[in-house]
Amino acid sequence: MDATVAILTLLAGIGVFLIACSMLSSNLEAICSNKLRNLFARASDKKLVGVGIGTVATAAIQSSGATTVLVIGFVNAGIMSLTLAAAVIYGANIGTTITAQIVAWGGSLSLTMWFAAAAGIGAFVAAYAKKAKTRNIGIVVAAFGMLFVGLELMQTAMEDFAQEQSVMDFLSSVDNIVILVLLGAALTAIVQSSSVMTSVIIVMLAGSMITLDQGIYMTLGSNIGSCVVAIMAGFTSGINAKRTALIHLLFNVIGVVIFVIAGFAMGVLFDTSFGDIFGRLFASDEIDLAMFHTVFNIITVIIMIPFTAALIRLVMRIIPDREMPPEEADAPRLYYVDDHMLKTPAIAVMEVKNEIVNMADIAMSNVTRACSIVTTLDFSEAEAFKKCEKQLNYTNKQLTRFLTKLSNAELGAKDNAYISTAFRTITDIERVGDYAENIVGYAEKLQAIGEGFSPAAQQEIEHARATIESLYLKVMETYKSNDRELLKQAHDIEQSIDALTEEMAEAHIRRLSDGTCTVSVGAEFLALTSDLERVADHFYNVGKTVKEVAKSKA
Repeated sequence: MDATVAILTLLAGIGVFLIACSMLSSNLEAICSNKLRNLFARASDKKLVGVGIGTVATAAIQSSGATTVLVIGFVNAGIMSLTLAAAVIYGANIGTTITAQIVAWGGSLSLTMWFAAAAGIGAFVAAYAKKAKTRNIGIVVAAFGMLFVGLELMQTAMEDFAQEQSVMDFLSSVDNIVILVLLGAALTAIVQSSSVMTSVIIVMLAGSMITLDQGIYMTLGSNIGSCVVAIMAGFTSGINAKRTALIHLLFNVIGVVIFVIAGFAMGVLFDTSFGDIFGRLFASDEIDLAMFHTVFNIITVIIMIPFTAALIRLVMRIIPDREMPPEEADAPRLYYVDDHMLKTPAIAVMEVKNEIVNMADIAMSNVTRACSIVTTLDFSEAEAFKKCEKQLNYTNKQLTRFLTKLSNAELGAKDNAYISTAFRTITDIERVGDYAENIVGYAEKLQAIGEGFSPAAQQEIEHARATIESLYLKVMETYKSNDRELLKQAHDIEQSIDALTEEMAEAHIRRLSDGTCTVSVGAEFLALTSDLERVADHFYNVGKTVKEVAKSKA
């Protein structure tokens, strides 16, 4: 009966701890979203910068798995090199040790009950806060307190387990370094969190269930087990995403192998161990273990940084480039967004904006192609046009699906406001593509009847297209920078397009009167004029969304 109660208490503690970690990750990310976005915006191929970004980002959101999945998404989208990805992953491994430090020092300072009381205070703030940011802060405080509630439950369970003779006999018999590493890796793979596993190991150590050396080697194994999330994310994506996941795995495996060999060597040559060395440094075994975890990751990063290029070459040999079938290469895809980014919603919002800007680029390119085809009746760009239209339809569908999922995540007020406008923006851009498709249809009708627009009409179409492009560029500048002053300039251009299309219609009626154009050609021109005016309206709608986002309360 005692063992059953201990198991149930342990499961309860792990459950509370996991929920607290998840709440911390999502809400800290929501609070720090702008800072995280700025961090990744400053990313370059400087390895030390990447290590710093990975460390800070992971410490901020309390999840190396989330950071690694995010990096895989960036690599898969082609906006982060493997060199930078490797460096960020190095840093993520350092940043993830923060949780163990909190657990170890929190317990040693005997503040567990005070921290646990914060759960109630934070929950009260979250329940009655009116501002989203205040509510997020309340949830973070509550989650931080819940960490210690979970730890207290786990510690109680471990104390009960420690009294079981069979448990003590089993643990005392497991002294093989390799088995301890494998045990730590397996348990971490099950809970999918090295932070949680390391915290459990620290609690086991505090309950005298295991020795410091056993805890050290199980912690080493937890670093390998933590790669499961990244492997699952990477191996469902492109080649470079798979390579990034493999870099994460090899980094941890190489570090563990180095330390395991060093552990064997110290035992044989000097009759000492990591436990003996770290056991003399700090006030308790729990802090010793947390410090070892941090030191292990820092030393591994120092060792691996000079060999990053070699590691990437190795990974590229293991996962070589492959010839992509033409139909797969031409298949539509999302360029920036990946479902795995849903683990880091604040960064996902940033990538949604990049995806929408790319979608707008494709739509504008098709407007340009359509105007060229209808004025010259040269259909050499028709295949490229169809490919872009197919991409626009695909992006519209898949990005809407992604936004629906993202809208259920914990985000700040401005990000939520942006998402609500993004649904409409995607529709506006897709409609631009539809009007471009209409224009190509007019060209096909003109070709079928063997007629075309007059030189004057062609010049008017080109002038309208150039003005729409200037509107598009101003709108995109507005959209990227959220600068409402630029929106006024976009509004002036949009108004000029309204006047221009009216003049085009009037000029064409005069051409019909003097016989320069036929009635059949005139019908297509008037429809095209109306479509160009609507294209301008939809592009301007994209710019207007910055006003709605600006009105949202932080």
